[in-house]
Amino acid sequence: MSRAETAPGGAGARREGADQGAAPAREPVEAQEHAEVPEQGRASGGDRERSATAVPRAPRLLWSLGLFRSELVTVFRRWRTLALFAVLAGVPVLVGIAVRIETRDGSSIGGGQNGDGGPAFIQQVSNNGLFLVFTALAATLPFFLPMAIGVVAGDAIAGEASAGTLRYLLVAPAGRSRLLLAKYASVLAFCLAATLVVAVSGLIVGFALFPVGSVTTLSGTTLPLSTGMLRALLIAVLVAGSLVGIAALGLFVSTLTDSGVGAMAATVGLLITVQIVDSIPQLHAVQPYLFPHYWLSFADVLRDPVPWDAIGKNLGLQALYAAVFGSAAWARFTSRDVTA
Repeated sequence: MSRAETAPGGAGARREGADQGAAPAREPVEAQEHAEVPEQGRASGGDRERSATAVPRAPRLLWSLGLFRSELVTVFRRWRTLALFAVLAGVPVLVGIAVRIETRDGSSIGGGQNGDGGPAFIQQVSNNGLFLVFTALAATLPFFLPMAIGVVAGDAIAGEASAGTLRYLLVAPAGRSRLLLAKYASVLAFCLAATLVVAVSGLIVGFALFPVGSVTTLSGTTLPLSTGMLRALLIAVLVAGSLVGIAALGLFVSTLTDSGVGAMAATVGLLITVQIVDSIPQLHAVQPYLFPHYWLSFADVLRDPVPWDAIGKNLGLQALYAAVFGSAAWARFTSRDVTA
């Protein structure tokens, strides 16, 4: 090796210095090359943004519909749901058989009442089987139907948390708000399905055990059977709408705990407590603001003409409860730490 290569000031040192000095010289080139990449990325990102703008809500809508369908399948395939449907369907059967046994000798059935205590439907069952639909709905609305709704709504969020599946649901792109909305929509679908189960069961048993014909309204006028059937359908829808408030209350309770059984028990307990308060005369000042106060207003559909005042108050009160407790459930669920 020559001295020039090994000397401190030789060509080798100069080449090393040149090499060391050349490295910074490449940095602007590399920076320029890397600077060109984001421009291409931004261009492609802009293309993606423009393509996404063409159909901005299609993926979200598909995720929401898919999530809602998944919740419906989950709710209606459970054995507990089928057991609740069986119990609700059995109520009109028991009422129809009891009325048939009591009136088989041609006597009329007693025990019906009018006024604020409830509609006098049961007295009409032996004359027209269609009234068994109204009687069954009036019998199940104070306790059986809202209890079933309380069980399903109370288990909506807390049941997922206790099973350890809630955090996996939140991984989906739908997000917490859409998951909560899908849960509430599935509970409302159960409200309608449970009401229709009672109505259809009452219709089948009533047509099988009793004569069917023109409907005599509570006002004394007579309606054709077709009109009576339409009013029966309207009553079923109104009864389902009367359960919107307890559904929102149960959903809110479900966001407060990770125990599904605890949420169900708390919802049913609140239901019983509110109904007790609604039956105490000394508390009449607060009773118009309780969600079950106007539940039996659906009886006005069987008057001619139909007075809509109490029905409107009932639906407005249910909407208010849904807004208040639905908002509370959303605020709680979107801010809680999900660990299960």
